[in-house]
Amino acid sequence: MEPTVMLWMDTNGEVPPERLASPFRRGPPSAWGRKAAEALQQALGRDAARLEALWRPGGGKMFGVLGVAAPGGRFGFLRAFSGMLGGAWTVEGFVPPLFDPVARAEFWPAGEAELAALEHQHAALSREVEALRQRGPGHAAALREAEARRAEVAHQRAECSRALWRQVTRGYVIPNARGETQTLDMLFAPRSPPGGAGDCAAPKLLAYAFRNGLKPLELAEFWWGAPPLDGRRESGAYYPACDNKCGTVLPYMLQGLTVELPSPTENVTDGPRVLHEDPWLLVVDKPVGLPTLPGRHAPTRDSVLVQLQLRFPDLVHASFLHELDTESSGLLLIARDAVTRASLQRQFSQREAEHRHVAWVDGPVEEDAGVIDLPLRSTAHASLKDCVDARHGKRTVSAWKVLRREAARTRVEFIPTTHPAATLRIHAAHRLGLGVPIAGDARFGREDARLMLHAEALAFVHPRTNERLSFTLPAPF
Repeated sequence: MEPTVMLWMDTNGEVPPERLASPFRRGPPSAWGRKAAEALQQALGRDAARLEALWRPGGGKMFGVLGVAAPGGRFGFLRAFSGMLGGAWTVEGFVPPLFDPVARAEFWPAGEAELAALEHQHAALSREVEALRQRGPGHAAALREAEARRAEVAHQRAECSRALWRQVTRGYVIPNARGETQTLDMLFAPRSPPGGAGDCAAPKLLAYAFRNGLKPLELAEFWWGAPPLDGRRESGAYYPACDNKCGTVLPYMLQGLTVELPSPTENVTDGPRVLHEDPWLLVVDKPVGLPTLPGRHAPTRDSVLVQLQLRFPDLVHASFLHELDTESSGLLLIARDAVTRASLQRQFSQREAEHRHVAWVDGPVEEDAGVIDLPLRSTAHASLKDCVDARHGKRTVSAWKVLRREAARTRVEFIPTTHPAATLRIHAAHRLGLGVPIAGDARFGREDARLMLHAEALAFVHPRTNERLSFTLPAPF
């Protein structure tokens, strides 16, 4: 163990936590954890001149400390930063990344150069296509040839980018508390890991502890430096682990370690509210910020399903007729048996049932109504462009119409007939859909107070009573 990485700690009579709290728990750490975090903050303050870039607009980043127990009864803490610090992956006094920088350096420069060359070819062909379009119909054959060459280069560029990213993610070796390991690409399979997965402070800290025989006791992550451009971080404030990247990585890493789970409603303002209950189905109001279902590696992770199972133990993943994004809110329909589920699924597929959503999109929409029909795949973490795949994607369909227009945004109604997660966000943002992202969509647009997407109406025929049921829950925006 590098002596500059572990900093020994005098507890001064303070009792360390007996077990690690959930990394997704909100709120400040204990006094013991704050002591370690404040020591790092003081060190960062003393090194302000070298870390001046952290205070440029949008230049701050997340840092973390992990209090640990070492063999022999001594206590200490480890330090980490998210991503790179000062343009370097490895910095003295901080734990190393989860990949070997030397091994990456053997293929990364060549891959970047190949991507840059393909980007240059694509830009040149785009200029050629535009010039041929302006010359008129007499150059139609040349235009088709240039467009075909540009499409081929675009395909090569996408394949090159995917291959390079696969090579990168295979270099991350993620350990867990049982002594097992997984590469990053296998951990997210069959999806592609999102950019930055494995580079947050928490995975680095836990990996170092596991590999050096240290018992994790308390994790604290805080923002340091100028706030991000969206203004939603404050220097010195504590934040829980992110859901997009760490929501898959950390539950795997914590397997084999006794972890204090957050209370059922700790990470959300309210829990799911049951609007209708009978022996065959439920209709639920999902609050913003609460996932519909727990992750694959975290079956007890706080979610609508986990909270409802306290009252309805018979519920499983398949009970949910559709899944709402974590950042959205609104009506969910849940079947309590297989026969009810099959009947409701048939109604939605034949458009006899309706699940209506309302959203503000971040820009103008020229037409008044239409239907978006796109083949989607790997929607969880793929780029917007890669979500649409004519060869391997599954068909997704949404009818839409404009409800209201304002200067900088448009209120739109969506009625999807298929319900994969993130479908409406992609249908809004993609150029083959509306071409403007939903307001507050940090993934495909820009972050705001919340994702302006809400499932506000639900109508169907009850499979057992044959009664037509309708529910309306006006959007809170």
